[in-house]
Amino acid sequence: MTAFVTGEVSVEVPATSANLGPGYDCFGLALDLCDTLTGEVCDGGLDISVEGAGADEVPRDDNHLVVRAMRATFAEMGVHPPGLRLGCHNRIPHARGLGSSSAAIVGGIVLARALVDGGEDLLPAEAALALANRMEGHPDNVAPALLGGFVISGQADGEVWAERAPLHPSISTMVFVPPHGVLTDVARGLLPQTVEHVDAASNSGRAALLVLAMAARPDLLLRATEDYLHQSHREPAMPESLALVRRLRADGVPAVISGAGPTVLAFVVDDAEVRDRAASMPEGWQILPKEVRDTGAIVLV
Repeated sequence: MTAFVTGEVSVEVPATSANLGPGYDCFGLALDLCDTLTGEVCDGGLDISVEGAGADEVPRDDNHLVVRAMRATFAEMGVHPPGLRLGCHNRIPHARGLGSSSAAIVGGIVLARALVDGGEDLLPAEAALALANRMEGHPDNVAPALLGGFVISGQADGEVWAERAPLHPSISTMVFVPPHGVLTDVARGLLPQTVEHVDAASNSGRAALLVLAMAARPDLLLRATEDYLHQSHREPAMPESLALVRRLRADGVPAVISGAGPTVLAFVVDDAEVRDRAASMPEGWQILPKEVRDTGAIVLV
């Protein structure tokens, strides 16, 4: 009979930035900005505490996304805890295009698995990715939250795959976070159902170039991060973000919308550029220099 771990278990799960310009729904990057989740199996009931980002907004019942992910994971493993305690210390801003929902899903999966003896055998990495993808709907954020680093992912015919790609050691990032968010469903709703063939071809070329730029040619990042599919269509929901992207790119900075936005992500290959970029930030925004995180969600010892 499967047993539960005695006492608390803590998990750290990173923010992620998806798309990176031309890699719509297939490129993702883990960032060194993490939520911490602490869970424990108890005799009964559900007790949730939340501090930090979203503390005044998220539910404190089975509708909480981390709890939903944990319940789904327990079900996949064929176990049923009598009760749960969950504590969330959220650092990832919500509704900003930094993968807060993916972090909740992945964090919940990894936490639930760690609360079960032999959990990694009951739910191996491939099954964890498949479950996270089913809950999120696309793998570009959940994959780097699980694997860390720069990840290329995709799905077809009910199957999902994800592979880490090489990353040049000089590359780091800076995120420009606006004071107000945009819901992912709203941002996705602005996208057209079809795209021009020439735009698709342009994006394919830029996406291929971006893999090379990230691995070995950071000098190509500006050209490689050009997008023809999704960013401009989202401008009505985030005009300041698109204006900032265009301003940074006009100055030679490889800047993109992070995920569904409205956060702007810029690639940094020279530390001296950090001070210059701060001057380009709109009023009320935060600027967060962030390294790429090499590891995904981990159980803290």
